Amino acid sequence: MSIFSRRLIVLFFWCMVFCLAMTTTSCLLWASDSHNGTVQHPQGDGSVDPDHHGDDDHVEAGPSGHHGHEDLGPKLPLWSCLPFACMLLSIALFPLVAPEFWHHHFGKVSAFWAASMAVPFLFVYKTTAMYEIFHILLADYVPFIILLWSLYTVSGGILLKGSLRGTPAVNVVMLIIGTLLASWMGTTGAAMLMIRPFLRANDYRKNRTFMVVFFIFLVANVGGSLTPLGDPPLFLGFLHGVSFFWTMKILPHMLVVTGILLVIYFFLDLYHYRKEPKRELANTDEKIPLKLVGIHNFIFLAGIVGAVLMSGVVDWGEVNVLGVHRGVQDWVRDGLLIVMGLLSMATTRVEIREENDFTWFPIIEVAYLFVGIFITMIPCLLILKAGASGQLAFLINAVKEPLHYFWVTGALSGFLDNAPTYLTFFNTALGSHFPGMAEAQAVPLLMTEKALFLEAIAAGAVFFGACSYIGNAPNFMVRSIAEEAGTTMPSFFGYILKYTLVFLIPTFVVVTVIFF
Repeated sequence: MSIFSRRLIVLFFWCMVFCLAMTTTSCLLWASDSHNGTVQHPQGDGSVDPDHHGDDDHVEAGPSGHHGHEDLGPKLPLWSCLPFACMLLSIALFPLVAPEFWHHHFGKVSAFWAASMAVPFLFVYKTTAMYEIFHILLADYVPFIILLWSLYTVSGGILLKGSLRGTPAVNVVMLIIGTLLASWMGTTGAAMLMIRPFLRANDYRKNRTFMVVFFIFLVANVGGSLTPLGDPPLFLGFLHGVSFFWTMKILPHMLVVTGILLVIYFFLDLYHYRKEPKRELANTDEKIPLKLVGIHNFIFLAGIVGAVLMSGVVDWGEVNVLGVHRGVQDWVRDGLLIVMGLLSMATTRVEIREENDFTWFPIIEVAYLFVGIFITMIPCLLILKAGASGQLAFLINAVKEPLHYFWVTGALSGFLDNAPTYLTFFNTALGSHFPGMAEAQAVPLLMTEKALFLEAIAAGAVFFGACSYIGNAPNFMVRSIAEEAGTTMPSFFGYILKYTLVFLIPTFVVVTVIFF
């Protein structure tokens, strides 16, 4: 490790200590203000509570005062988001300045930032803070990681054998197949199924970085925009009354984005393909017919999709675990996902996974990093969910036109959990256009009379997930699998500067001009 890298690590360490001290001091000041009764609550603008579920009383109450817990959103200042910002900076900077340190200690860094938020938070808000932490872990993180683990495990048992050369035309076809699959088996399922064959087909190519980035754009994000099975925010809309096939209205938006990105990708791939040495392009190996091995795992993939869909259409009551109310069907779903993964492990030959270059490191990395992301993200989500009563009131109140909903929902979804971001602006739209109306009556009107607003919210939440590695769950896993396969991937900021700003943002501008 160079002297420069060591100095950067020391500097970053002291920045971490400073941020922790500032967070703790801020928490103490909030506590003092709260006890003295001087906390000021900004006045709302009549929009509905983002956690309001209309007449559906059985739905899990989130962090907005339900089940007897205090609503912290209006009280928290933007200072409270500092640990989350530092968590993102750690993910962005450590792999650059200290890759060896990061590789061996990323779990400790994640735990540090989680503790830097959780400890002062618990000290000040005690049982309410404990509820928020348990809530995000049990209701969000645990289902999130179980779903990722099951899809990762099952897809790792499916191997595509044979001679498949990654030419520009072949690669475009593979991206189209993955994009089409994403809406029906989820972006995570499609990405985990397609990424290994995609990498193996191009293992003779020298420049594979841009290929994986466009794979993330299309298969891991944009492709999931047509059904509630495709991406979590759309599934959340389905739970709140948006009809299953309504999201097909986003098909024109998806086709525009997909078409632009595929054309750009094809010419980029063609350019780099022609620069490859001729001896690398010559395929002297014997042609081996394509063959899928481990195809019984498709049964388990179908079981995973079915379990997710089941949890959204049935209501078996709820159960209280550590103060967190979750539907029985959600626990059953998680159990079924675990069973699908275990059955895949038990019925798939070890040789298939070995030949598929299957390891557990990518899912372990995601599990360690995202527990830190989820915990440090709590204040950000609470402030966002507070709507016009929180510190982001200026942003919520400024969202009026469809293009505002598209860009603001999207920008926040690129770095925060896109599901609660979708729900926040979904409810903002309901409150703006149908104030005082129950959700059951307002949602059908939003789907018809104000459909453009809902299209903007849904498209923004799904499309902008491609803007960063943490914008959507499979992004980070695809990156990790690609790096294990020997593909150099851009850094956190490199991804945004070289690809998001250059290719995605102009594409979204085109979508705005055409549709919003």
